[in-house]
Amino acid sequence: MLDVALRHRFGPGGFALDVAFATAEAGVTALFGTSGCGKTTVLAAVAGLLRPQAGHVALHGTALLDTARGLCVPPERRRCAMVFQDARLFPHLSVATNLRYGLRRAPPDATGPGLEEVVALLGIGHLLGRRPGRLSGGERQRVALGRALLARPRLLLMDEPLAALDAERRAEVLPFLARLRSAANLPILYVTHALDEVDALADRLVLLQAGRVVAEGSVEALSLRTDLPLAGRRDAGALLPCTVLGHDAARGLTRLGFAGGELTVPMREEAPGTRARVRLRARDVAVATEPPRGLSTQNVLPATLAAIGEAPSPHEVFLRLRLGGSELLSRVTRDSVARLGLAPGQAVWAVVKAVTFDRSTGATG
Repeated sequence: MLDVALRHRFGPGGFALDVAFATAEAGVTALFGTSGCGKTTVLAAVAGLLRPQAGHVALHGTALLDTARGLCVPPERRRCAMVFQDARLFPHLSVATNLRYGLRRAPPDATGPGLEEVVALLGIGHLLGRRPGRLSGGERQRVALGRALLARPRLLLMDEPLAALDAERRAEVLPFLARLRSAANLPILYVTHALDEVDALADRLVLLQAGRVVAEGSVEALSLRTDLPLAGRRDAGALLPCTVLGHDAARGLTRLGFAGGELTVPMREEAPGTRARVRLRARDVAVATEPPRGLSTQNVLPATLAAIGEAPSPHEVFLRLRLGGSELLSRVTRDSVARLGLAPGQAVWAVVKAVTFDRSTGATG
């Protein structure tokens, strides 16, 4: 578990950071927010690259920083491995030698995956004889991840590791990051401003704005909070835990089960039984007051209108829809609410287009 409380100001009238949060024993905690909100500053303070003016950092109960006691453990003794936007590999060394450098940094008594296991995990066996200059951006990041993991850290820090990659390379690396999360069995602090990376990787979310923690909690729970800055995004909507039930190859469709029903989505690659998360964007969920007919949309789900809440636009509202043990959000105009006579407690039907499901959302187990 990582426990963080930091206060720091960069010069008179400069940017001020005042944050406090905690992570679980293992899994990914994403620091999320727009550029300049303080995400990387937090990471630097946890790594020991920045000494804040006040605060503490403790990892598994061991203090790494406690300004009240004058304690600040040097970065090299914190056993925090960091992965940056640029891979920062040694250009004159082969991939294999870069990886072994990570192993040499591991304490003699530290346990963790070995070289062969990491190479297999990240799919980089065919790259071992190459030098970084002959690798793609995605390949370099996979090697950087391997080197960090081989150092057998107690905490893995990732500072927007996919930000410098194009969409194709990002899609290549994301599945390996998901594998790494499961195999590492240690806390990972992941900085990003990309919501699809949060969806694919994060267990918990710490939402930052202007140097402050706006909210923290599970990704699924925060996706339903219409009072947060996330609600103003075009991709705002519920993140729904699902299980792959089966595929219909002839029709190019996959069935997903969730606590409240089933969804039909474009064909996915995960095997039946795989757990997955899918973001249902609020703007892509319509409602009907009676069972609709003659639609191309296959996902028409009975629901209860639980609440009507404010949206960032004065002309729109969020509808909170309850489907069994799950909830969805729908973003509609105020005119639609008045025209349909919508009210909390009313039985409705949620209409979701299959084509709105995002293939980039990663498996969760």
